[in-house]
Amino acid sequence: MSRDLGDGFEVDDDPARVDPVAVHRFLSEQAYWALGRPYDRQERLIREATRVVGVYKDGSQIGFARALSDYNSFVYLADVYVDPAFRGKGLGVELVREMVENGPLAQRRWLLHTSDAHDLYRKFGFAEPDFKLMERPVQPPPGGDAGSAS
Repeated sequence: MSRDLGDGFEVDDDPARVDPVAVHRFLSEQAYWALGRPYDRQERLIREATRVVGVYKDGSQIGFARALSDYNSFVYLADVYVDPAFRGKGLGVELVREMVENGPLAQRRWLLHTSDAHDLYRKFGFAEPDFKLMERPVQPPPGGDAGSAS
């Protein structure tokens, strides 16, 4: 699937089109949840994702999202971003819409973590965490640092 958003922007779910170097650069340098994430880990997260969706401007990667699923009951949405230079144009909305509402996993339960994008996700039916949510944070290995696992 590739969808033209006008003005040189498009959203596409072709995994072969994802630029892992660009995605890694943004996530490891600018995304609070993935700062310092090693390239080999990021490349594997992309490669093993259930679905990836990219946002492109004139063919260059400027946004990304990935999803993991058991294909039956849930989907976890992760690593969603739009380059700050292109924010405010509705591209994040289109990225999440494509991933959550238009894809093959649309009829599943979606989960995510965010500290700052609650308004965006509410547009797609995500609710505030409730009393049932439990989370075990990343545990560093003995004598080491686990880094980010999102």
